[in-house]
Amino acid sequence: MPGRFGRVLTAMATPFTREGALDLDGAQRLARHLLDNGTDTLVVSGTTGESPTLTGDERFRLWSAVVEAAGDGRRVMAGTSTYSTAESVELTELAEKAGVGSLLLVAPYYNKPPQDGLHLHFKTIAAATGLPCMLYNVPSRTACTIEVPTLLRLAELDNIVAVKDAVGDMAAASRLYRDTGGTFEQYSGDDKNLLP
Repeated sequence: MPGRFGRVLTAMATPFTREGALDLDGAQRLARHLLDNGTDTLVVSGTTGESPTLTGDERFRLWSAVVEAAGDGRRVMAGTSTYSTAESVELTELAEKAGVGSLLLVAPYYNKPPQDGLHLHFKTIAAATGLPCMLYNVPSRTACTIEVPTLLRLAELDNIVAVKDAVGDMAAASRLYRDTGGTFEQYSGDDKNLLP
């Protein structure tokens, strides 16, 4: 059974010109190509989309262009989190203004926050929007894991509805499924773990 975001969420690359400027026409062509060929939801300005190197203005223009190309903002998920909670809130507000339908929130990278810090970070971002939020648990990139008890606390919030799991701990994923009654959606962040 597909989740609210569909079966295939593609982390879209961000096109640039040879001069290093954002290529919005290229982004729109890529978005249409992906949506025409099996993508249910586009993930725009995630880490695959060069999010750490984009300015807030570039992100806003990119999100707006992709929403226009998709013809439906519900098919566009924006990566809005950084290791700064305040900046993440600002980017979340920009993404909502651009018309995206959902958000991808990665754990703060490099800083290695404790679990209470992760909870407060995500809770603060979620409180700034009515959009559905997917957490991104990818410790190989962020140097910290969102542990199951923290995920359970966050799943109690109305608009934190899913996790993209790139941890690969099947026992933890099973506990999360059991303890949320399967209502908290789980997506695989690694192709090798899609089936399990």
